[in-house]
Amino acid sequence: MRRHPYIGTRGAGVLEVSVRREKKSRYYRGSRVRGWGRTGQHRRSGRKGGRGHAGYHKHYWTWVVKYAPDWFGKHGFTRPPALVPRYKGINVGKIDEMVEDLLRKGLAKEEDGKVRLNIVKLGFNKLLGGGRVSRPLILETIKATEEAIRKAEEAGGQVIILGGE
Repeated sequence: MRRHPYIGTRGAGVLEVSVRREKKSRYYRGSRVRGWGRTGQHRRSGRKGGRGHAGYHKHYWTWVVKYAPDWFGKHGFTRPPALVPRYKGINVGKIDEMVEDLLRKGLAKEEDGKVRLNIVKLGFNKLLGGGRVSRPLILETIKATEEAIRKAEEAGGQVIILGGE
């Protein structure tokens, strides 16, 4: 025991304090439950109210009301899949690489030194701006990005936006 001075309500005194001589973190060798009480209290999920989202309609309802008020119920509106437009895009650089092959197959036409191509007939409905354009192309499409239009025009070509989606 070590003597430790302290000042109490009735004046100065001496308090005897036991000194910790062992490590604070013990290995609990042979203790079976390692400080968690009865066997099984620190196993599985009973100690935390269930696994995952268990109890959100029961014992965690107050948590749901406070922190996740929109957790339950339907929200918003889902459009019918037939009405949702699906875009299938192709890069201008890819078209530039395929031009020779498309001319040979008759899918593209050459007019005044420029290659005219309708990418909707190829199965694409959006023109994207990836890649390099090395020749003037006149491209007909339903939608096109600003980058694709800029690259086509820099090469001396043109992008024609068709109506209808």
